[in-house]
Amino acid sequence: MELGKLLATAGVANLMAENDDFARHVSLSLARYLSHDWGDLEGEDWRTNEMALASGEQRIFAAYKHPEHDDWRIWIITEWDRSVTTILFPDEY
Repeated sequence: MELGKLLATAGVANLMAENDDFARHVSLSLARYLSHDWGDLEGEDWRTNEMALASGEQRIFAAYKHPEHDDWRIWIITEWDRSVTTILFPDEY
């Protein structure tokens, strides 16, 4: 899967720099994303992502939560043209 330029919001980047466990969560989530595991989404959202992969004409969205830290929920979004993938907290959208 093509990611384009990989970006993280300031909130995600800052916490990654401060907390190795959070950085590991982001890394593991990105690995899941690259293997087409869309994380904590419902079935319809999974199907939408699969169609986006096949068509190459829609954005791809995934959500990952950490089992021990509710505030470590992240989203990963690849734009429809595959130019940019952004890792962000939901409240940064």
